[in-house]
Amino acid sequence: MLDMEDGTMPISTGYITETGNVKANKSLGQHWLKDPVILDKIVDLAELSKKDNVLEIGPGTGNLTLKLIKKCHVIAVEVDPVLSQMLIDLKLEDFEIYNESILKFDFSKLPKEYKIVANIPYYLTSNLIRILADLDNKPAKTILLVQKEIAERLSAGPKDYSVLGLIAQYYFNVYKGPFVRRDLFEPIPKVDSMIVILEPKKNLPLNKSDSQKLFKLIKVAFSSKRKTLQNNLKNVYKNEIPVSLEKLKLNPKIRAQELSLDTWIKLFNLLH
Repeated sequence: MLDMEDGTMPISTGYITETGNVKANKSLGQHWLKDPVILDKIVDLAELSKKDNVLEIGPGTGNLTLKLIKKCHVIAVEVDPVLSQMLIDLKLEDFEIYNESILKFDFSKLPKEYKIVANIPYYLTSNLIRILADLDNKPAKTILLVQKEIAERLSAGPKDYSVLGLIAQYYFNVYKGPFVRRDLFEPIPKVDSMIVILEPKKNLPLNKSDSQKLFKLIKVAFSSKRKTLQNNLKNVYKNEIPVSLEKLKLNPKIRAQELSLDTWIKLFNLLH
C-alpha cells in the first residue's frame, strides 16, 4: 500500500515464491491484512446478506474474500495475474474475478445497489474516490481500509479541508471506522491504517454539470495552499471574488482549506 497520490499504476516486477507461498510484490503496494478480528469487523460493517453483491478491489491472497463469500456474492477485481489465477484455482462458489485495473473497470455492469468492501493499495485511494464520486451507478455502501492520514483527510473539518475531502463529503456521508495497526499486515507497511465508510447522499445540491464546475473552482482555489483564496482565484474571477466574499461575510484573507462545503456551494452560486 504505497501512498502515491498521483494515482499512477506501479510497474509489476513479478513474484518470488517460497515453498508454494506467494510473496508480496512491493511495486504493486501489496500488504495483506492478516488479523481475523479486523477482517470480521470489515465484513460486519458492510451489513451483508445473501442477496448482496460485493465488489472487492484487490483481493490479494483472499483473506477478506473467504469471509465475504460466506455472506454474499463477490465480484473481485485484481490487477495482478498471479493472484488472480491463484483465486480462480480455488474454485470458490459465489465468486467471479476480473484480472484488470480498477481504474479501467466498467462499473456500469455491476448490479444495482452493490457494495464495495476492500483493503486497497494506498496509491489507488485518491483516484478511486474520484471515480466513485462520478459514477451514475454508485455503490450503496463502501467500506475501505486505507492509510490513516487519508481517512482523516476524507473526514476532515474546517481548516483541514482538502480537495479530496471535499469531493468525498459532497457525494458521500463519510464515517471513520476502527484504527488498524501496521503490524497486523504482512508484510508490515510503514504507516497505520483506518477503516472508512462511505454512504452516497441521495440528494445533491447541484446538478451533475454544476457539480463538476464546483470542483473545478475548488481545485483552482487549492492550487497554492499558502496563498489566500482571493489570490488563487483572482485571475479567473477578478472583481467578483471580493464582492462575493463580502456577501458571505468572509475574511478577505481566508484560505481555501478553511471554507466548509456549504460555504463553497454558496460561493459557487454567487460566482455562477
